[in-house]
Amino acid sequence: MYYNKFSDYLKEKYKAKVYKIPINIPVTCPNRDGTLGTKGCLFCGEEGAGFENLSNQLGVREQIEINSRYIGEKYKAEKFIIYFQNYTNTYLPVERFKAYISDSCMPGVAAIYISTRPDCINDSYLSFLQSIKNSRNIDIVIELGLQTVNYHTLKAIYRGHLLAEFIDAAIRIKNYGLMTCAHYIVDLPMDNMDDVIEGARIISALGVNQVKCHSMYILEGTGMGDLYKKGLIKPVTLEEYIERVIAFLEFLSPEIVIQRLIGRAPKERSLFCNWGTSWWKIHDMIEAKMKEENRCQGLKFNYLNGSACQGLF
Repeated sequence: MYYNKFSDYLKEKYKAKVYKIPINIPVTCPNRDGTLGTKGCLFCGEEGAGFENLSNQLGVREQIEINSRYIGEKYKAEKFIIYFQNYTNTYLPVERFKAYISDSCMPGVAAIYISTRPDCINDSYLSFLQSIKNSRNIDIVIELGLQTVNYHTLKAIYRGHLLAEFIDAAIRIKNYGLMTCAHYIVDLPMDNMDDVIEGARIISALGVNQVKCHSMYILEGTGMGDLYKKGLIKPVTLEEYIERVIAFLEFLSPEIVIQRLIGRAPKERSLFCNWGTSWWKIHDMIEAKMKEENRCQGLKFNYLNGSACQGLF
């Protein structure tokens, strides 16, 4: 096994076929409603990350029923992960949040994954989620949009938060006995290989449980799209992306589960996405290179617990 695959993790943990059900609720983002900004992050389109979701005008239970029926029949799924995917799902009054989460606790639900920003999660939400985990025996994973650990890049892509907010959120979530997943854009053109490796090191040091690697996609109508059309930013090569992902994995704790190695984008508005190659082909290219070069997750995970001084005295 060259890295800790999400599919293997699910089989081992739940002893059944498990599939994610995306849920879309009517929320926005502080980077859009004027609290921190109005245009969103440099790369983010109007539809956010949920371009394949059902309408947020449908209730949570209705979305679960529709999706579970389809997914259950097509993939023979036995259990489900409810994934609150789009925008910032803790950026709403805590009582409304509680109602949405409570509605998602249906039969067959093994876990609830909640996508949010590291500056939009606090003790009120976490205390409630801890009670759900303990009373309903449902795993809770908070998916945090980190994207990069380079605070200069975080400013350049208008994230609206810096690294400290992610560190604080990761520690808080862990203190409540919940799990974290970090989203990381491996090929941001403002970052170099040192930034990618340091990202793996910080994520590992914080005890993050899962990671999603994303490739940078560029959409029409975004700040990044404008820069791309003006020739002010240039994507890294496919070969560079593959090498960055593998280096990231080598420095990452082998205990961390890898949800994905590369992402996708809405086709209609994409100016650039995955070098015009299918995501699954790039996925296979990454695995093939790891096998050929005998490289694996955690190969260089040797830097914590005072490793520089161990064995000296």
